[in-house]
Amino acid sequence: MKKLLFSLLLLASWLTAAAVELKSEGRDTAYVETIVKRSEKIVNKLDIQDEQVRQDVLHIIANRYFELNDIYEARDARKAEFKAMNLPQEYQKLASDFVRYECDSKLYRSHFAFPATLAIYLTPEQVTAVIDGMTYGVVKVTYDSHLDMIPSLTEEEKAQIEAWLIEAREFAVDAENSNKKHEAFGKYKGRINNYLSKRGYDLKAERVAWYKRIEERKAKEAQDK
Repeated sequence: MKKLLFSLLLLASWLTAAAVELKSEGRDTAYVETIVKRSEKIVNKLDIQDEQVRQDVLHIIANRYFELNDIYEARDARKAEFKAMNLPQEYQKLASDFVRYECDSKLYRSHFAFPATLAIYLTPEQVTAVIDGMTYGVVKVTYDSHLDMIPSLTEEEKAQIEAWLIEAREFAVDAENSNKKHEAFGKYKGRINNYLSKRGYDLKAERVAWYKRIEERKAKEAQDK
């Protein structure tokens, strides 16, 4: 009975919810167009049948890009503001820390609000697909590559690799640009490499053998055509 009541309340709130507006006012037209196209590529993979839901989700994703841009622009403006003050050396670190904490505070709120808003319209699997799309699918690509490179990985090792990549994705989805997103994953890839080395894997040898298998697959595929 409680589950039924909750479902009805959720449905009612969804039916009465206003359409999500694209927060494009005051932004460069070319920039908005770029963000909308980027968001559409993600939405197109979600198989959303309801056109209004599709539009709402598209706007939620695009608005997140706008919000991140606003947060980082505000950070840079604050940095410039403090720099112009020519603060004494002993206050420069305090100013730098303040700017970082202010930015992190905004990112923290945005980080949790984003998937929560998506969850009104999407399944948990679709929410994850959106976040994967915004981080270039690096989790799956990297995870699959490790499994292909080292077939002897144990279930424990596979689980640890996946857990770290998912953790990296949480940082990457908040990053200000593609370089920073890949940098977030890079830190965890380094952690994974150190972990595997300590577990006794010769990563250099594993990589050489992997490249050889890839070339053999390509040669076989060419023969089969």
